[in-house]
Amino acid sequence: MTLPEHAAENLRYWNGMAHDWVAMGERAWDATEITWGEWGVPEADLRLLPDDVTGLDVIELGCGTGYVSGWLARRGARVTGLDLSDRQLATARRLADEHGADIRFVRASAEDVPFPDDSFELAVSEYGAPTWCDPDRWLPEAARILRPGGRLVFLTNHPLTHVATPADGSAVVRSFERPWFGPERHDWREAEVEPGGIEYGPTPAGWIRRLRAFGFSIEAYHELRAPEGDGDEVKFFVDRAWAHDFPSEHVWVAELEG
Repeated sequence: MTLPEHAAENLRYWNGMAHDWVAMGERAWDATEITWGEWGVPEADLRLLPDDVTGLDVIELGCGTGYVSGWLARRGARVTGLDLSDRQLATARRLADEHGADIRFVRASAEDVPFPDDSFELAVSEYGAPTWCDPDRWLPEAARILRPGGRLVFLTNHPLTHVATPADGSAVVRSFERPWFGPERHDWREAEVEPGGIEYGPTPAGWIRRLRAFGFSIEAYHELRAPEGDGDEVKFFVDRAWAHDFPSEHVWVAELEG
């Protein structure tokens, strides 16, 4: 499998840290309610998914430990979980077996999906493809594999978090550390504080332009807000007080035009 630089680096990064996500994956699989993002916003508040997913052909693009796939499969969808990290998929397969969830797991990149055109009615991704894949590669693939009228739901970091993250990779601050109209590709391999992989973070205007160009109409857009609580609580370099005052995550719902 020949991968572009960012995909090869992110595969190395995620395989190297897959063990750190096992416990979180186990907790998410045990949850009975669907929630979104690091701050657990309930699906009942956002209404991102169809009310009834029974019998829908669904793909999760960048499934990680597979908990979103698990939520949908246990609600009656026919689910495929796709991820490039074989170690993440090993955890996903184990948890699916333990929970009796019938899910097809496939090792592949969301930038090169090994399924025919018009294969799915719903594509979903929480911190998968929209964070770690090139939007000019994975969005046209999502459009290709969705049927006309199919729904795309994805959640990722709000670009404001990139603007507020210091160059050393430390926690977000309440000042602008880099330009809003800066690069969309963020390489964290040389960060002094916990080096990471290569992320992508278009502005909302960048997402809108691409979604329209690849044949989607935008149905909903949400900037997620952390609920009240311990303001000093930190989730992946963002404290709750910051995420209560500023959006640290955003979610898009789009429909493929016929």
